[in-house]
Amino acid sequence: MNIILLGPPGAGKGTQAQRLEKSRRMVQLSTGDMLRAERASGSDLGQEVQAIMDAGKLVSDAIMIRLIAHRIGAPDARAGFILDGFPRTVPQAEALDVMLGEKKLPLSHVIEMVVDDAILTDRITGRYTCAKCGAGYHDRNQKPKVDDVCDVCGSNQFTRRADDNAATVTQRLQAYHTQTAPILPYYRAKGILRQVDGMAAIEEVGRQIEAILTSAPGVLKS
Repeated sequence: MNIILLGPPGAGKGTQAQRLEKSRRMVQLSTGDMLRAERASGSDLGQEVQAIMDAGKLVSDAIMIRLIAHRIGAPDARAGFILDGFPRTVPQAEALDVMLGEKKLPLSHVIEMVVDDAILTDRITGRYTCAKCGAGYHDRNQKPKVDDVCDVCGSNQFTRRADDNAATVTQRLQAYHTQTAPILPYYRAKGILRQVDGMAAIEEVGRQIEAILTSAPGVLKS
């Protein structure tokens, strides 16, 4: 089974991908991770990617397709893959379809994690982590049991990501809506687009995704 997870930054795609890796032995294909791994490998493709990135240029769609084609040929991808972060445009989606068609590896589902922008912004800007053990917290939704003391390790040092601020989050959401959301009609026309409530609890989102994956491609369960 091969799927794409779509949704803006902070929607929880990574969390759900990790759950599927454990429950279904699928592999998560993050474009950023693939680029870094290929660069580190020293392969011909990796050297090509490194030269492009060192020059401050964007990696072309054609190279990304080659990168994905190489990765899904690895033994650990035999049970299926989860694409996260690609495609972002209709031309990328079309090129991906061509490559997967050549490999006879069709997409089973494209799952959009639907979120409310205002709630998502609050979710992201309010989160912080323990600087020592990495335990996650939120200003309102998940405070430590004792103020300023980590529940897990007892540390009183916490940190926030520099880009977890309202201005940056708003920009990232706008980019998603203008650049990536237009591919939704493309997959809807192919009959494989499904939606889940990305604002639900993690377990509930996982349940909705599992219900989709257990249905036949092209069949939508309510």
